[in-house]
Amino acid sequence: MSYVLGIDGGGSKTVCVLMDDLRQVLGRGEAGPSNYQSIGIEATLQSIQSAIQNAVETTIITNTLKINAICLGLAGVGRAADIKVVKGLVQELQNNKSLPITWALQPANIVICNDALIALVGGIGQPVGVVVAAGTGSIVFGRNHQGHTKRVGGWGYILGDEGSAYKIAIAGMNAALKSADGREMSTSLIEGFKQYLDLESIEDLIEVIYRREWGVKQIAALAPIVDFAAASGDIVANIIIDDAVKELVKATSTVIDAIFSADSVLEVVTTGSVWRGKCKIHERFAASIVKKFPEVKVIFPRYELAYGAGLLALQTTQI
Repeated sequence: MSYVLGIDGGGSKTVCVLMDDLRQVLGRGEAGPSNYQSIGIEATLQSIQSAIQNAVETTIITNTLKINAICLGLAGVGRAADIKVVKGLVQELQNNKSLPITWALQPANIVICNDALIALVGGIGQPVGVVVAAGTGSIVFGRNHQGHTKRVGGWGYILGDEGSAYKIAIAGMNAALKSADGREMSTSLIEGFKQYLDLESIEDLIEVIYRREWGVKQIAALAPIVDFAAASGDIVANIIIDDAVKELVKATSTVIDAIFSADSVLEVVTTGSVWRGKCKIHERFAASIVKKFPEVKVIFPRYELAYGAGLLALQTTQI
């Protein structure tokens, strides 16, 4: 029996799953963030170690575990320099005597990739298809049967992230202020932001956004205000949602056209908070994609990202 570890490391938490060669999850653990570019290498190593420890502690296996492969899918990892850093972290893990693990890793059994790939594999259950991630930020990533990949977006909130919660929230606030100025048609977004943020006037958004020094995640958390207004029939909010859909459809179409044939049968998995809205954004997106690509099926994730990492690790033991 082969045992592998799949690790999903992001800016808010780290998840580790322990899997066997039957693709069964035997243990799962969580820990703090593991984006080394924002919290540093030592803190990242500690989070990954803790997630592994917690996963091992939840397993029913009583003897010492022999780990044959590991996959680390980490946010922001893609450059050669990043991979070199993470390889160093894996070596540190193997030197850690406190983990109840016997390591049996070969270079070919260590997979280091970005979180878009494990989102694809976890979401679909195999490493072929397209993932459309629309949460705080946005990115579209695809991989075909030949192993060719294509990424569109993921350039961050200043340079990109079209269709993301951040961009939807910014567009909503912009529309509310334009409406208050008389430059835009009347919209319920004004009252929506006032009520949610407990503002006396929509002009108080200035104090909230600028003087409180709100970050990207805090602003992105305002996207549900636009979603609710759109679901309630607000014309301005629906224009914003339609624009977001158009951007995500364009990005997804670019990926499909780049690495798949026109009649390919494939799945597109949608992940992230934007898709959980009440305004049927998922249905709008799926309808547009299927209209362009009739053989494509748009789905919600079947498994979590860490499971996708586990599948990639397991794949290396079966070659």
